[in-house]
Amino acid sequence: MKKKFIIITMLIGLIFTIVPNESHNAKASVQHNPVVFVHGIGGGANNFSKIENYLIANGWDRHQFYGINFQNKEGYISKDSPQLKQYIDQVLQESGSQKVDIVAHSMGGATTLNYIKNLGGGSKVNNVVTLGGANGLTTNTAYTGTDPSHKILYTSIYSSEDCVVDSHLSYLAGGKNVQVSGVSHIGLLNNYKVKKYIKRALDGGSYNTNLKVDSKSTKKSIISFFNFISFNISTH
Repeated sequence: MKKKFIIITMLIGLIFTIVPNESHNAKASVQHNPVVFVHGIGGGANNFSKIENYLIANGWDRHQFYGINFQNKEGYISKDSPQLKQYIDQVLQESGSQKVDIVAHSMGGATTLNYIKNLGGGSKVNNVVTLGGANGLTTNTAYTGTDPSHKILYTSIYSSEDCVVDSHLSYLAGGKNVQVSGVSHIGLLNNYKVKKYIKRALDGGSYNTNLKVDSKSTKKSIISFFNFISFNISTH
C-alpha cells in the first residue's frame, strides 16, 4: 500500500512538471513594441527610470526600453528631430521590430510630433504618449501617420497644476486626452496615477479618431474640382 502511494505521488509530480504553467506562459507571451523615451529641455534618458521600473513590474522587458539623450539640451526641434529619426532607425534595426512606441515629456512631445509629421516617422510609430507635452509647438492634432493599414494612436497626459507647459499646448485633437490634478510638470515623470495611465496607453488604451487622408486621392479630388470650376466658367 505504501509503495502504491509513493508511485501515485511520483506520477502526480511528473504531471505538474510536464504541464506548463499557463499564467507564466501568458505573461511571457505578451509582446510589446520597443519603447523610446524622449526627454525635454535640459533632461535626459534617466528621467524615465521610475516609469521603466513600473512597466517592468507589469510585464515589460527592460531590454525593450531605449532612451535618447539629445546632444543639444536647449529644446531646438529642428536639431533634435533629425537625431530622433536616426536613433529610432537604429532601434528598429537592433530590435527587428517594425514600429516603436514613444513616451515623451515636455518639449520631447513637440520633437516627436515633428519627427512623425515631417521626417518620415509616420510609418515607424505605433503609439505615442506625451507627458506635459509642448505638442502645440508642432501641432495640436493627432497626426494619423503614413501607414495605410494603421493610424498612430495617442494619449496626451497633462496636469492642471503644470506651471511650465500650459494644457492648451498639450491637448491633441483626435487623441485621448487625460488631465490630472495636483501634479507638477516634473511630477508627471514620477506620479503613480500617471504611470498607470502610461501603462494603459501602451497596452492599447490610446486612440485616434481623426480620419486618415490619402494624399494622392486628395490631390486628384482638388485637381478635378478646379477642372470642373474652370470648365463651368469657360462655358458661361
